[in-house]
Amino acid sequence: MKRVLVKSVHGAFGYVMEHYYPFGMAAEAAEQGALTDTYAVISIQDSHTGGFGVQFTENQFCKGVLTLLFDDIVTEVEGAVLFDDEMADEIIRFIDRHTASVDTLLVHCYAGQSRSRAVGAFAVEMLGGDNRIYFSEGSPNQYIYDVLESAWVRWQLSKI
Repeated sequence: MKRVLVKSVHGAFGYVMEHYYPFGMAAEAAEQGALTDTYAVISIQDSHTGGFGVQFTENQFCKGVLTLLFDDIVTEVEGAVLFDDEMADEIIRFIDRHTASVDTLLVHCYAGQSRSRAVGAFAVEMLGGDNRIYFSEGSPNQYIYDVLESAWVRWQLSKI
């Protein structure tokens, strides 16, 4: 995996569509700069609306999709879903499974500012990179980041 991209749902859709071309137009699309990198998507959607009405699917460029429904909260709220250890474990397994098989990890939530920024910062750290920019240029959901950090420690200890 060469990079982690954090986007809003609209930005994620735009990124995916940059890979699209009509049947029989691959050469023309390549000339016009269509993207050809492979990617995996972590799609974070709101539970209270049942998602955004957008579902990513695997194709020649998209090699994996993990869709999670949880809300941008830091404590239990009636009618909302709080990020938990099970979701953190799913994210870690998904990143680990796709590290060598894709060029890009695309992470999105509704606005691309809190939930996806926390997951993106964690993914960069998990992959051995410097994630400080995620904290200096935005406001990741610290609760989500901390749950992922704890899950990562447990995951690493289980590998010993």
